[in-house]
Amino acid sequence: MLDRCSECGHKYEIETGFFYGAMYVAYALSVAISVAAFLSTYLLFPETPYWAYIIIVLLSLVGMAPITFRGARLIWINFFSSYKSDAIDKFKKQNNE
Repeated sequence: MLDRCSECGHKYEIETGFFYGAMYVAYALSVAISVAAFLSTYLLFPETPYWAYIIIVLLSLVGMAPITFRGARLIWINFFSSYKSDAIDKFKKQNNE
């Protein structure tokens, strides 16, 4: 992971271990994905055996893992960081001078 944003210079990891909190967000996203996969399977195919639910939920979790990982970090950093609309212009001015 990069240390800073290439556009605005924002430092991603505010302190050591900052993104440990993103694990809780990733857990919540995983639960939401699991419930959505289970309910959609149940509603679309009500005669599905129980083992198929387990396989479908596991496949959906594995398939969504990259999105869950990055999404959790994005959600977590947005809890603690605010962005200024002119930050990109200021950063580009500083680096071009």
